[in-house]
Amino acid sequence: MPNIALICGIGGQDGAFLARLLLRKGYKVWGSSRDALGAELTNLQRLRIRDDISMLSMDPEDFRSVLVALRTSRPSEVYLLAGQSSVGLSFEQPAETIQSITLGTLNLLEACRMVDHPIRLYHAGSSECFGDTGGVPANEQTPFHPRSPYAVAKSSAFWLVDNYREAYGLWVCTGILFNHESPLRPTRFVTQKIVGTAKRIAQGSRERLELGRIDIARDWGWAPEYVDAMWRMLQQPSARDFVIATGETNRLEDFVAVTFAALGLDWHAYVDLKDTLQRPTDVLLNSADPALAEHILGWKATHRMREVIQHMLTEDPLDGIDAIGE
Repeated sequence: MPNIALICGIGGQDGAFLARLLLRKGYKVWGSSRDALGAELTNLQRLRIRDDISMLSMDPEDFRSVLVALRTSRPSEVYLLAGQSSVGLSFEQPAETIQSITLGTLNLLEACRMVDHPIRLYHAGSSECFGDTGGVPANEQTPFHPRSPYAVAKSSAFWLVDNYREAYGLWVCTGILFNHESPLRPTRFVTQKIVGTAKRIAQGSRERLELGRIDIARDWGWAPEYVDAMWRMLQQPSARDFVIATGETNRLEDFVAVTFAALGLDWHAYVDLKDTLQRPTDVLLNSADPALAEHILGWKATHRMREVIQHMLTEDPLDGIDAIGE
């Protein structure tokens, strides 16, 4: 019998890449959506795997819905990737963000505790929980200092997972993933906004790229590599949390400059900075120490920012991912 996995949030960037990886490993893959019949699942179509996925309807904020989904799919592995995922949007919709992330996590944990078969649960954490690391790379022992409603919600969900692991002996873990990108990123994310706008300008558009602040620094990786780390975490003999990142930090200005230069353009001529696009609070410097993942999981990022940008410029989500996880 093949392994069975349920991916909650299969329609997103990570869910789609993870589904493809698991299918290639011989899994039967279930995916959940609030409305399985009406979901477009464009990312699964772009990866040419839509017909290989069994879909079911599940609302993570409705406990009965979650329990029915687990009993229907009977997975050995559950990947919780669902929930509002935009830091910027969380300032506009704080209540929805906190509820979708924390209540959704709680319901999955409770359901895993109540079903009659063992489940290993992966929970998608976030580097935003660390806040500004002040130039010190964050690892698994670094305290949290969330600076947005999204980060507060993810921090709460992290501690829920930690508590259920300790209190009930559940096999549950959190991957604290730093920024990871691909052509499947929604356009509301700044990296996709930069790449898309730069390409249109290179093709003759007279538009301007408008950004808030560009002095922030992040660790940008390649999303298909990061879902391989998720899978590796669930193959360990015991559950533990891991920081997943490249270990290389770059400023957003560098991301902009490299993107425009790859298209033969000087970014200074096309970019406007707008105070209105700045967040109420922002993380200036967010850097990572992924040494534990390399030591325990045997996982190490091979794509850094420049390679990520090149892949995003091709717009082909299948570019350069066939060997990942093999």
